[in-house]
Amino acid sequence: MPLQHLFLQITTAATDSLGGTSGVGGDSVSLFDLVLKGGIMMIPIFILSILGIYLIVERFLTLKKADRDPEDFMGQLRNFIKQGDIDNAKDICRDYDTPFSRMLEKGVDKLGKPLSNIEATIENVGKIEIYKLDRNLNILATIAGAAPMLGFLGTVTGMVRAFISIAQVEGSVSPKLLSAGIYEAMITTVAGLIVGIIAYVGHSFLTNKVEKIIHQMEYSSIEFIELLQEPR
Repeated sequence: MPLQHLFLQITTAATDSLGGTSGVGGDSVSLFDLVLKGGIMMIPIFILSILGIYLIVERFLTLKKADRDPEDFMGQLRNFIKQGDIDNAKDICRDYDTPFSRMLEKGVDKLGKPLSNIEATIENVGKIEIYKLDRNLNILATIAGAAPMLGFLGTVTGMVRAFISIAQVEGSVSPKLLSAGIYEAMITTVAGLIVGIIAYVGHSFLTNKVEKIIHQMEYSSIEFIELLQEPR
């Protein structure tokens, strides 16, 4: 995972700078120990990382299924409607199973009623489908903002603890003790930024896919209404 990979790099750098030992006890700094040294704020950051990755994967798979080329679908639907084959028109909408096909299926159900009623039905169903596409993206945006803040908070509290420990040391302060306290405090900042960046990039990518699908829905609905206005 990217988080573990970066932690491993930090561990290597910290070990090299301290001569292969930690600043206090002289023991090698392992990846697990380094994460633990981040303090209690690593717990919510870790939870946000798991939640963020889950939302990115879940939304990506959902949007990938919804992002299908509507050209073939609209061509077949047009032929069935022109032939007056409403049952097959409904079946192809169900089989395609995308936001715009579900939206147009409701329009097909309303065939024979005034065009204004059909347009209102398509618009209402479209709003529901857009809500489904946007689901949980606001949570991902919250993670992108909250994770770095939690990281900074962990760093501040870690620095406070480090300086308290330094103040309690009699005589001169060891450079190793000072550097160890600082890099331990900075762990949460690194972790928070990594989680925040991943969530931010994922949110931007998924938002663009949602906008693309919404464009497909708008185009398909306009084409469907124009089809109903054509003379038969």
